Amino acid sequence: MRTDVIEAFPRVAVPLDGRRAAAIAIVVSGDDSVVWLTRRASGMRAHPGQFALPGGRVDPGEDAIGAALRELEEELGVVAERADCVGLLDDYPTRSGYVITPVVVRLPGPARLRPNPEEVAHVHEIGVRELAVEPRFLTIPESDRPVIQLPLVGHLVHAPTAAVLYQFREAALYGRTTRVAHFEQPVFAWR
Repeated sequence: MRTDVIEAFPRVAVPLDGRRAAAIAIVVSGDDSVVWLTRRASGMRAHPGQFALPGGRVDPGEDAIGAALRELEEELGVVAERADCVGLLDDYPTRSGYVITPVVVRLPGPARLRPNPEEVAHVHEIGVRELAVEPRFLTIPESDRPVIQLPLVGHLVHAPTAAVLYQFREAALYGRTTRVAHFEQPVFAWR
């Protein structure tokens, strides 16, 4: 993984403009360089059963890094420090009223996962090199923007998760600055 590119990534911040701030953690763990992708629990109020990265709303008094690290601990039982943060990627504005800030976290060694069953149905460990899959771009009648999908873990992962993982893979594997905020989410994720 190209941590130098992540550290120097020229991120684009998006103003909230009435939306709520959120943060997600792209966690690279261990010598095997795996990223954790979760499947949200079916009992979740918002986006049940969808693929996601650990994350959630930024609480008052928190910044994106603090929120991502808190959510990582709440969802997967993994404690990481601010010093483990490698960098931030572009903000991604969602159709459901959030601006998500992706926080890239590199853990120094393997971690013991303890998923919270109220929030996480399953955790998939994806090798960073496995992110080199060919993305799919679809058109939908509801938008003039392309919908991005990534074929991972035997399923299609949609934006915002697919968009963020695509940007991460472009930087971490290829050293490229690729923008993704223009990628659309499928209609089912607009709520």
